[in-house]
Amino acid sequence: MSKPSNIYICNSCGTEHTKWIGQCPDCKSWNSLHEEVVSHIPKGLKRDKKTPQVSFSSLEYEKTPSQRHVTQIQEFDRVCGGGIVPGAVLLVGGDPGIGKSTLLLQIAAKFSEKHTCAYISGEEGLDQIRLRAQRLEVSHAHVNLASETNLRRIIATLESDDAPTVAIIDSIQTMYLDSLESAPGTVSQVRTCAQELIQVAKKKNIALVLVGHVTKEGNIAGPRVLEHMVDTVLYFEGDRNHQFRILRSVKNRFGPTDEIGVFEMTQLGLQEVKNPSASFINRHDTAVNGSCVFAGVEGTRPILIEVQSLVADSSLPSPRRTVIGWESSRLSMIIAVLEARCGVSFAGKDVYLNIAGGLKIIEPAADMAVALSLLSSLAHVPVPSDVVAFGEIGLSGEIRNVSQVNARLKEAKKMGFRGQLSPSKKRKKNWRHLLVL
Repeated sequence: MSKPSNIYICNSCGTEHTKWIGQCPDCKSWNSLHEEVVSHIPKGLKRDKKTPQVSFSSLEYEKTPSQRHVTQIQEFDRVCGGGIVPGAVLLVGGDPGIGKSTLLLQIAAKFSEKHTCAYISGEEGLDQIRLRAQRLEVSHAHVNLASETNLRRIIATLESDDAPTVAIIDSIQTMYLDSLESAPGTVSQVRTCAQELIQVAKKKNIALVLVGHVTKEGNIAGPRVLEHMVDTVLYFEGDRNHQFRILRSVKNRFGPTDEIGVFEMTQLGLQEVKNPSASFINRHDTAVNGSCVFAGVEGTRPILIEVQSLVADSSLPSPRRTVIGWESSRLSMIIAVLEARCGVSFAGKDVYLNIAGGLKIIEPAADMAVALSLLSSLAHVPVPSDVVAFGEIGLSGEIRNVSQVNARLKEAKKMGFRGQLSPSKKRKKNWRHLLVL
């Protein structure tokens, strides 16, 4: 047996190095190399003429493809693209206490009505899971529970004749393979355990859901290659002090990306929100300065969101620029365009921007709504309550066109809005257009 050797593995990209260095040469991440002990260093591939070749097949189905597994939780099925594809591997990440285990236990209860579902936890005991199931009123569901962290035993269960149709692993960072000398949660353990589970899921056509911890930066802990190995990556967003939770699809090989599902945390767990637009906007009885409704699109879903701004006098040498739910750099760009192209001064002013409801917006089409809310707060002139705004603002001050205009206007009309501030080329007939405050 060869002598154990020390190697250094990058947490960001998973590459191996023989010595520690401050910056990874491959992904350029700083202080991302961690030492691990291996029993041997693998050598190059040895070619053998007796090795069978790869067998190819055509693009046509040889048999009828399996139908997606539907949970009847419409918000979750929507994010997955209409349900979970048999043999697909999902990775669900989110902050601690955001509701990952709660949602997955509810999903397991729904799956168990038509399929054999296994819920394997490496973080909780069986009695703890039963207590949560009792609180969620799903204790009657026929879910196969297990508390296990040994990967060999889990693989043996998934490869058996009575293997479940759907398996949930909570979480991948707690699993370990005894042939590796590193501790659970390290790069080698996470990568190897995930690879073994994915191979079994593809071989046995098992829908596999993996729960992943996140770092303080909000990324899933472990090697970055973990997100490339799975078929779908879902992120749980939201504030634990807020009742709404957003399940966002970051990667999906079987459906659209950036699709969102909206849930509300209640005493009975996470309940889906049927009409998110009504939850994220507040129809004020009286006109309010600094409030503007943005007609956005998340994935394929149009949604109305309230953008709130507050511009106040500042006594500080460097005025504050506080942003919640949007990019701070983009707010600085909008302020610079308003000052340079429109002659509006924010000097000596604190600027606070908030996206109501705890939703995070990454769409450039929100520029118009943000600019309108800033001008409304600065001028103390309220925006008409039946007006929505959308459009991207360029550095030269022009309003650029955005996609899916008809879907945005249809959602706004359904919620009772009759005015719009948008790019002129896409304006729809029979709508009142706001030109000047």
